[in-house]
Amino acid sequence: MRTSPLAAALALVVAVVLGTAFASPALAHTALRSSDPEKGATVESLDSVTLTFNEAVRFPVVLVRDAGGQAHQEGKPRTDGPKVIQKVAGALPSGKYTIAWRVVSDDGHPIEGEIPFTVKAPKASPSASPVPSPQESTAAASPPAAATPTSVNATPAARQEEQKSGGIPAWVWIVVFGIAGIGIGMVISLRKKP
Repeated sequence: MRTSPLAAALALVVAVVLGTAFASPALAHTALRSSDPEKGATVESLDSVTLTFNEAVRFPVVLVRDAGGQAHQEGKPRTDGPKVIQKVAGALPSGKYTIAWRVVSDDGHPIEGEIPFTVKAPKASPSASPVPSPQESTAAASPPAAATPTSVNATPAARQEEQKSGGIPAWVWIVVFGIAGIGIGMVISLRKKP
């Protein structure tokens, strides 16, 4: 049984296209899914920074810097599965900050990014009230409310921008279309020959 060169070329093209289609998920790289604070967010206070990726990462580096470049992180970041958590050194004064991060994915590729955010610390109000009596102080004592980060400017576009690093790289599509083009060219040239 003899196979024609046309059938062999067509089989090769189909095999390459199918092989690439099934290999695409394996070629996807680590991507930042979310962050706390989110990109462009405004928070009242911040105890730590949390970066969540689509898979576990290694060798994290997280820097929290103010507009003047001064570092505000404390210690080294720790990982918890796909999360990287970095403690912040003390209360942050109001101002603009940037989280600069770099991690290494399971496949060994380093990825990095920056997340700008703003701190608007609540202003301390002057105490002009009289000193309460012992009865009033025990009845009125209550734990202070914990300040929680609030996202003001986080938009779906900001989340989408953070996730741009995922997906199939452009070079994969170039290779697929190049191989398909070569296969089609072979098919056409083989048809013209007697």
